[in-house]
Amino acid sequence: MSFTVLIPARMASSRLPDKPLADIAGLPMVVRVARQAQQSGAARTVVAADDARILAACTAHGVEAVLTDAAHPSGSDRLAQACTLLGLDGDAVVVNVQGDEPLMAPALIDAVAALLPAQPGASMGTAAHALSSLAEYENPNVVKVVCNARGLAQYFSRAPIPCARDHAGQAWWQGAPAQPALADFAPLRHIGIYSYRAGFLRQFPQLTPAPTEAIEALEQLRALWHGHGIAVHITPEMPGPGVDTPADLARVRALLATARA
Repeated sequence: MSFTVLIPARMASSRLPDKPLADIAGLPMVVRVARQAQQSGAARTVVAADDARILAACTAHGVEAVLTDAAHPSGSDRLAQACTLLGLDGDAVVVNVQGDEPLMAPALIDAVAALLPAQPGASMGTAAHALSSLAEYENPNVVKVVCNARGLAQYFSRAPIPCARDHAGQAWWQGAPAQPALADFAPLRHIGIYSYRAGFLRQFPQLTPAPTEAIEALEQLRALWHGHGIAVHITPEMPGPGVDTPADLARVRALLATARA
């Protein structure tokens, strides 16, 4: 199966200025993300940049990049333009790897790309892993997803879903004597990686934003609102941390330093 990885990258970041160019083990972060993606089965890995400095950094390290409009309101808009600039066919599979995920596993990229050929009725694919911490389950910064029997997302939320009506305050997903069916059940943490068909990705920014999207601040809810299926790959492993803050950057640098030691 052939697919393209697109990496949206923008310079503006209130918590970590010039984030795409932050040095991680001798490489700009966006280049390190691209190098990870190049280890997947992608036929092509392209950075969708909003600034000529990102383009220059990619070019200097042999990474393909295109310059997109700096005024795009979201990564999806940026990738939609990149699809047009690259002339991708409407049925082409595109995987969106965030530009601040330098530890994204190549195998996870492959798994998310494979969702769409396996689920022809889905317009998007994404990933999740089982939560094992009540604190994360209750944390609004941890996005949860509930899936149906076909592996399609029913809903995404920052709230604890599914709601533990009879097990509040305890690790209810580990099961309870009165409800043995919960013994092998765990709530799912959403992982921010997506696959799309290029035609749908170009269409997505034109869809009317959903009320749930505004309430939850979760763009993927727009697809569900308009009746588009989102297939979910459940991975047994929690992905490496992303980079949003200086503390995150220090943690990723330390992890890579340890791995290389």
